[in-house]
Amino acid sequence: MTKLRDIYARDGLTFSIEFFPPKTDKGMDNLFSAVQELKKLDPAFVSVTYGAGGSTEGTTLKVVKRLKYAEKLEVMCHLTIVNQPHHVVRGVLGDLWGCEIENIIALAGDPPEGAAAPWKPHPDGYRTSRELIEAAKRGQSGWYDFFSVAVAGFPEVHPRAESREADLQYAKEKVEAGADVIITQLFFDNEDFFRYSDDLKATGITIPIVPGVLPIQSAAQVRRFTKLCGAKIPERLAGLLAKVEDDDEAAVQLGIDYATEQCEGLLEYGVPGLHFYSLNKAHSVAAIHENLNLGARTKAPA
Repeated sequence: MTKLRDIYARDGLTFSIEFFPPKTDKGMDNLFSAVQELKKLDPAFVSVTYGAGGSTEGTTLKVVKRLKYAEKLEVMCHLTIVNQPHHVVRGVLGDLWGCEIENIIALAGDPPEGAAAPWKPHPDGYRTSRELIEAAKRGQSGWYDFFSVAVAGFPEVHPRAESREADLQYAKEKVEAGADVIITQLFFDNEDFFRYSDDLKATGITIPIVPGVLPIQSAAQVRRFTKLCGAKIPERLAGLLAKVEDDDEAAVQLGIDYATEQCEGLLEYGVPGLHFYSLNKAHSVAAIHENLNLGARTKAPA
């Protein structure tokens, strides 16, 4: 077992990958086929998302446990609070504790209708991701300081934030509550990340701030994702996407090329790690890893 804070304390770059829990048996086969390919790249850890409103709780935990015990990978489990009472969230934390899965990313989460829907806390639940961090770090004597907690960052401002200043302040509050690392939402303009990272550091934040990188798979898909999360598509990228509108194979190559270029700029800036949103596909992440020669830059798993 290795905590996130210890992983990011190692020398070198931290390379990590996110997966999502499939809804079908075929999807599960595809996921673990991708896992078999990507584990060859020695990621420092992998993560598994949690569906809107906790809708994939059982599948998420099933995948997390299989990644840890069958695939022997260090794993981080997503955990959200929307639409869930205290006892359900604490039950998940207890399950993770019992299985010795110590890394989580604490999120408020999106309603089942999507990110644009009104967000309301459960009447018998946690109100904010900060409260979830506190529950994970100090909520039960049995798991006191057991969990190492990541939180989300938003280079282009959280869609529900009152202002950019309020969003930065809330990020600081999450760190003060016990977060060990900030992993950002996807973005396609590095300047947004640079500004966000610099501004967080100016508030006194010293924990790692890690960019989340999405290799594009299709023009339609990336437009849908950015609309859901409130990210923008820069003018240059919009022009490139227009050229691969009806050609997903070309869009995948565009995604590899664009993400490679993004990562080169991020590495030059000095990021502590790269976290890839794989969409349960191996090809793009593996190609970017090779393009950047990440094997020579990354921290080997303990």
